[in-house]
Amino acid sequence: MTHTYTISGMTCESCEAKVKSSLLSINQITSVEVSKDEQSATISMEQHVSLKELQNVLDPKYQISAEKHSESMEQAKSWFTTYKPVIVIFLYIFSVTALIELTAESIDMMRWMRHFMAGFFLTFSFFKLLNIQGFKESYQMYDIIARKFPIWGYIYAFLELALGIAFLINFDPIVTNSVTFVVMSVSIVGVLKTVLDKKSIQCACLGDVFNLPMSTVTIIEDGLMILMSLGMLVLAV
Repeated sequence: MTHTYTISGMTCESCEAKVKSSLLSINQITSVEVSKDEQSATISMEQHVSLKELQNVLDPKYQISAEKHSESMEQAKSWFTTYKPVIVIFLYIFSVTALIELTAESIDMMRWMRHFMAGFFLTFSFFKLLNIQGFKESYQMYDIIARKFPIWGYIYAFLELALGIAFLINFDPIVTNSVTFVVMSVSIVGVLKTVLDKKSIQCACLGDVFNLPMSTVTIIEDGLMILMSLGMLVLAV
C-alpha cells in the first residue's frame, strides 16, 4: 500500500535525506519518496503504519500529517484486509445456515445455531488439518494446555472436527454443547492473556494457512461459540 503525507519543516536536500532515512528505519516501510518543494512524502508500506509511529521516528522539527478521514479509512481498510479470511468465512457460514432456515417450513433458531456451530467447527478444523504440525506449533505459543502438553494441539484439531460432525448429525445435544462450552472456555483463557499482554502472536484459529494476528477478533470468535453452546445447552436441558 502507498500513501502520500504532508511533511512541514523541510528546507533543503539534506532535510529530504534525513526524513527519508528516518522513515525507512520502520520495518514495514519499503520505499519513500520525499519532496521539500511539495512538502510531502510518498510512502510504500507492507502494512499500515500509524501517523504516531511515523512522527516518532522523525526529528521534532519535521511534522507529518494527513487528512483525518484518510487516516481512519486506511486503518479500516488495513483491518479488513488482515481479517478478511475470518470475516468471509463467518459470512459464508451465516448465509448458508440462514438460507436453510429461510427455505424450511418454519424458522427454528435452535436448528440454525446447531448448523452454524457445525459449519464453524468443520470449516475451522479443515484449515487446521491442512497442516496440523504447523497448527500445533502456533497453538502451543498461547494455549494454556498446549504449552504444557504439546500433543493437545493435535487432539484439539480432531476434537473440533468431531464437534462439527456431532452438531451436524445432532448427536446428544447436552453432551455436545457441554464439551463445546468447556473446550472453548479453556481455549479463550490463553487468547485473553495474549491480547491483554499485547503480545504479537499468530492466531492459530485457521491453522497456519493465513497469517492472522491475535486480537479482539479472536476473543469475539471464541466468545460467540461459548455463548451459543451455553444457550443451546440451556435450551436442551
